[in-house]
Amino acid sequence: MTTLTLDRPIAPPPPRRALAHIPGDEGWPIIGSTFEAIRDPKRFFAERAARHGRVVRSNILGETGLQLLGPEANELVLMDPQRLFSSSLGWGRFMDRVFPRGLMMLDFDEHRLHRRALSVAFKAGPMRGYLAALDRGIAERTAAWRARPGPMLVYPAMKQLTLDLAAGAFLGAAIGPETDAVQESFKAMVAATIAPVRAPLPGTAMRRGVRGRARIVAYFGRQIPLRRERGGDDLFSHLCRATDEDGALLSVQSVIDHMSFLMMAAHDTLTSSLTAFVWLLAANPEWQERLREEVLSIDAGDGTVTAERLEALKLTEMALKETLRIVPPVPAVPRRALRDFTFGGYAIPAGTAVGIDPLFTHHMPDIWPEPDRFDPLRFTDAASAGRHRFAHVPFGGGAHMCLGLHFAYMQAKCFAWHLLRNVSLRIEPGYVAQWRMWPIPRPRDGLRITVAPV
Repeated sequence: MTTLTLDRPIAPPPPRRALAHIPGDEGWPIIGSTFEAIRDPKRFFAERAARHGRVVRSNILGETGLQLLGPEANELVLMDPQRLFSSSLGWGRFMDRVFPRGLMMLDFDEHRLHRRALSVAFKAGPMRGYLAALDRGIAERTAAWRARPGPMLVYPAMKQLTLDLAAGAFLGAAIGPETDAVQESFKAMVAATIAPVRAPLPGTAMRRGVRGRARIVAYFGRQIPLRRERGGDDLFSHLCRATDEDGALLSVQSVIDHMSFLMMAAHDTLTSSLTAFVWLLAANPEWQERLREEVLSIDAGDGTVTAERLEALKLTEMALKETLRIVPPVPAVPRRALRDFTFGGYAIPAGTAVGIDPLFTHHMPDIWPEPDRFDPLRFTDAASAGRHRFAHVPFGGGAHMCLGLHFAYMQAKCFAWHLLRNVSLRIEPGYVAQWRMWPIPRPRDGLRITVAPV
């Protein structure tokens, strides 16, 4: 594939004094506010916005940068019509050792060409095949939950389910005896993205992440020649046969990089979102019952899942959107400025690390009254009509809008369909779910929920 480069010079990070005119609080020397931001990012940025405004200077993971807050900032950064911001240089400081060259680590024309090559795996034909695999896997797992009523830890159960589903839909087969190693590798790689120590020193999270990356590279590397020889209808096989603009197969390294990123996105972010969905239904039994009634009214008694039936789950889709508002799967989106720009009345120099914060935007009370309350009716056509189009950005936007957006909704609706037909969900009195939000949200204790047959 033709090697492309950024179409603008890459400016080095500006000296700290170049950002001194922008209000903020950089915290402690060297480590800055890293631990405070990771511990409770929702509170961290809400307090700083109240104190300093919507353009905030901070030091997270060792670099002074800016957070641009609110829907207008989301639109500026995600749409980026002037090509001001590099996704590669933004995500790179977090992910370049463990998820290099994944789709969101590419910019501009190179990103467009790779995205076009990958998009073949998300067209209507392959999506129908994925739905059949998802339907079988989710039906079996939720039926097993029904057969074993009582307390359960949702997050680890969901993590195993989504890994199995990703293997079925993306790889076309179970991972097999390497399942535990693959899951632990991805876990270590994700944890490394926010490791305070950025070098892979012995005993560090970054070292574990780098080793996990090596295992994943070896695993996919063994599989690629086999897939190219025998073919298949799963995503991995489609990707192994994908071609660039010259008609040549993607390189083995490109396939590995894209597949590693897609598996992480389909596995970890979906685990987070489905766990949050279960939590919010258990905490809001009236909504759980309303969604169950919708599913049963469309089911017609035969339990068959079709794309048309999933499309008809309008209230369920609104509940999923509300879940993604309350617990966005990617709470923060980093970029790096390629040249000087102005936002919020501040001159911002080239090279500055900037970020937007969906978690902050999704809880702005002037946009979302009582933002911590679960209310799917926020997403009716009437309620959405006057809202800023970048007030809800769980899948990003612009050129980097999540390529698997429709796959994610299809999988989530299929899960809701089988879950609500099989079990009811309840939180025990006095139990309070606590979430760790970065890098991908997950409940600190695994989320204890009691299930019972419907």
